[in-house]
Amino acid sequence: MLRKTIITAAVTGNIVRPDQHPGLPVTPEQIVQAVLDSEAAGAAVAHIHVRNPDTGAPSMELGHYREVMEGLRTAGARIIINLTTGPGGRFVPKPGAPREAGPGTTLLPPEDRVAHIAELKPEICTLDLNTMYSGGSVVINTPENIRIMARIIRESGVKPELECFDSGDLHLANDLLNEGVLDAPPLFQLVMGARYGFDAAPETLLYARGLLPQDATWAAFGIGRMEFPVVAMAHLMGGHVRVGMEDNIYIARGKLTAGNGELVARAKQIVESLGGQVASPDEARALLNITPRKTAAA
Repeated sequence: MLRKTIITAAVTGNIVRPDQHPGLPVTPEQIVQAVLDSEAAGAAVAHIHVRNPDTGAPSMELGHYREVMEGLRTAGARIIINLTTGPGGRFVPKPGAPREAGPGTTLLPPEDRVAHIAELKPEICTLDLNTMYSGGSVVINTPENIRIMARIIRESGVKPELECFDSGDLHLANDLLNEGVLDAPPLFQLVMGARYGFDAAPETLLYARGLLPQDATWAAFGIGRMEFPVVAMAHLMGGHVRVGMEDNIYIARGKLTAGNGELVARAKQIVESLGGQVASPDEARALLNITPRKTAAA
């Protein structure tokens, strides 16, 4: 409780649709502004997905990531950039032919899922360890594909944030750490409240925390209405926190948030009301043992 708490802002994600919230950041310029708003409100890390600016659909285009990172560099942002590597792992069975990929399948070779990391070299990127049901699809992250992605991330000099949705993901992470595939000390993000994953309850978070390596740095976030309760839980249990429109688009029951900055400001208020302090980007770098770098590739 004596160390400062890092707030991560997940500003857009790939699930929420523009028709669900008219202020959802879609274009590179909107994503840049959402990150700047989040930094001003107290976020030390920005978790970034990109979207097709014409359709609002999730994108994996290198050019979109580059635009966002160059926009942040031009704006003088100090916030730590954390790029996603989650897209490219979804399988939707074709109706009547479950061995075949149906519409909505995004499965890609693992090298393609981290190509933007190797090129742009952010300070942090996510590494999903989950294989699980997600709506009518299955998210697939095989151990071998994770090993390939982890190797490329390491070669790029980027710190992986290990995204864990259930206890099996944590056991897999521990095996990969023991194998030397992942470097110690690790950084974990515990996802609470995703359907068929960890329940967003104090008992579950305590259980998940107990499976972490002793030297781990960790954070947690809650989906939907559990976003702010998990901020309080994670902070009180010694973890860091995450909020943002990727995970929740409401500031109160039935009231859409004005934007990512408002969600971050609420998280900061919760942490401070519990006697904590929020880390600045540079303080977060020290806590995570990462070296500052430009927000875009040179």
